[in-house]
Amino acid sequence: MAFPTPQILTERLTPLLAARGLDLEHVKATPAGKKSQVVIRVDGDERPSSDLLGEVSDEISTFFDDLEARGELNFGAGYTLEVSTPGVDLPLTAPRHFRRNCGRVISLEGRTVGRLGALSPDESSVILVARAKKELRVSVARLENLAGAVVEIEFARAPEDELRVTEQSFEQAAEQADRED
Repeated sequence: MAFPTPQILTERLTPLLAARGLDLEHVKATPAGKKSQVVIRVDGDERPSSDLLGEVSDEISTFFDDLEARGELNFGAGYTLEVSTPGVDLPLTAPRHFRRNCGRVISLEGRTVGRLGALSPDESSVILVARAKKELRVSVARLENLAGAVVEIEFARAPEDELRVTEQSFEQAAEQADRED
């Protein structure tokens, strides 16, 4: 059997992780000499704790070992497994990424876009809170126009007026954006 592709691993892991309320965000398997390396990034609406990541790692390891014993997967002579959450460098591509990062500042192609607010009920748009000089600006942006954005690391506390907007429902914030236009 050939070395497993990310697609095969995704198909195998997705149901296992979904049972624990987790999403598979990234998987990479690299043949590397005597031991291959398998790197898995998972996330959930509730951020996985280190204890949960340890349990999931053990479960995946047992799962992979069983699949290898049945001849359904082959990592070669052995593998090392790394299971963690994605870092802030994970590009925001799915609606869940925008929802999970509500209140955080994002940038796209090296340019700060604004602070994420609520996701629309149909998951096609998101509220953005930004500053034009000192004036607070609230707008609605289509997710397709923000695909690939990344979270910026902030060292200072976010301004209260921005946070208040990010805590509003999509409808409330969109109404505010309409009044500003």
